[in-house]
Amino acid sequence: MSALEAIQGILEREEYGSVVTFVDGPDLGSKVVIDSSGKVVAGRFPPGVDPEMTADALVLMDHEQHRAMEYPPHTVFIESLAPPQEMVIVGAVHIGQALASFAAQMGYRVTVIDSRAAFATAERFPNARILVGWPEKVIGQVTLDRRTWVVILSHTPPHEDPVLEAALKSPVRYIGCMGSRRTQDLRLGRLRAMGFSEEDIARVRGPVGLDIGAESPQEVAVSILAEMTMVRYGHGTGLSLHGIEGRVHKQRPEDEVSPPEGGSTGAAGEGGTLGAPEGGSIGAAGEGGFVSPPGDRAQPGANTLSR
Repeated sequence: MSALEAIQGILEREEYGSVVTFVDGPDLGSKVVIDSSGKVVAGRFPPGVDPEMTADALVLMDHEQHRAMEYPPHTVFIESLAPPQEMVIVGAVHIGQALASFAAQMGYRVTVIDSRAAFATAERFPNARILVGWPEKVIGQVTLDRRTWVVILSHTPPHEDPVLEAALKSPVRYIGCMGSRRTQDLRLGRLRAMGFSEEDIARVRGPVGLDIGAESPQEVAVSILAEMTMVRYGHGTGLSLHGIEGRVHKQRPEDEVSPPEGGSTGAAGEGGTLGAPEGGSIGAAGEGGFVSPPGDRAQPGANTLSR
C-alpha cells in the first residue's frame, strides 16, 4: 500500500494516524504512515529508529500536534491525522446557538439535544444535527469516544444526569456543565450517589469555560471554546499573551512562560512550563501545529516526548 492510499484510508475511516516524512538525512523524501495503535501501514522505518519515532508520533497524535524532530542522522516532520471532532450540546438555549455556530466554524460536527421541539429547530441551529427528546432516550444515538466533547447547558437533573452518566462511562475528551458553583456541588453529589469515584467526577468541568468576564451568550460561548482548545492541545495558561515573556508557540519544556509581575501561569503547569491534560504529559512536543524554523529545531537528545 502506498503512503497516499494509507493516508486516504485513515481519513475516510475517520481514525487517528500519523505521517512521518523524512526531510533530511539518508532517507530524504521517504514517508511512513502509522495508525492509532502505532502499527506501520505504509512505508518503512530505517533500522534502529522505529521504537523512538513511533512513540513520539503517538504522543503527538494524542494532542493532534505536528513537529519537526531530529533522530541523527535523520530529520523528520511528524504530522498527526485526526478525525473531525464531535460536539454534543445539551440544551437548545441562546448560549447553545452561539456555541454551535462558533464550533462549526472551528471544524466541530455539532449535535444539539433538547426535549423541547420549539427550541431545538433547524432555524435556530442551522449548523447542527438536532435530536429532539429527553436525553435518556436519545443519548444512545450519539457516539461518545475520544473525539467527543460534551457541553451541558440545560442544568436540570433530568437533562444532565443521563448524559453525565453516559459520558463518564466513555472516553470523551471533555465534559463541561453550565451552572453556579452550588449547582456544580449538587451535580457532583448526585454523581457520587450514582457510584462514580472522585477520579471520575473530576472530569466534569463546572462552571464551564475560562474566566474572561463573559456576559453575553456569544461571549460565554467563546469562554467555553477557549477552555476546550486548551484541553484539546494540552497547553495554555488562559492569561493574556501581552506581558508574558517567551515564545507564543511553545515547542519544548524549556520554553517557559513567564507571567507578568505578580501574575500566575495558571493552567500552564508547574513553573510555567507547558501544561498537559490531566493524566498525561506533552513532554517536548510542538504546540499548535507550529513547525520549528531552520536552526531552531529540537536538538539531538532533546526528543523526550512522554505519554
